[in-house]
Amino acid sequence: MPLVSWWVYIVRCSDGSLYTGIARDVERRVQAHNGSDTLAARYTRARRPVVLVYREAVATRSEAGRRDALIKRLPRAGKEALIASAPAS
Repeated sequence: MPLVSWWVYIVRCSDGSLYTGIARDVERRVQAHNGSDTLAARYTRARRPVVLVYREAVATRSEAGRRDALIKRLPRAGKEALIASAPAS
C-alpha cells in the first residue's frame, strides 16, 4: 500500500481569524472553503475569502489529527509564530 501524505494547514480568514484543518489536497480544500457551501467548513463560510498561510506534511491521517489538535490548542501568538517560522511557499 503506498504511503499517503496528509497535510495540516492553517488559513487566515477575511476577519483575521485563523482556521486549522487537515486534508490530502490542501489547494483543493482551500478552494472548497472559498467556493462551495456544501464542502466548506461552517466556520469559514461566513469569513470568506480565506488564504492559505501554513501547511505541514504528515505521514498518516491519525498523525494529522493529533497535530491539528495540538495546533488548535496553541494560543494565537503560538499559531502566528508557527506561521512566521514556515518557509515561504
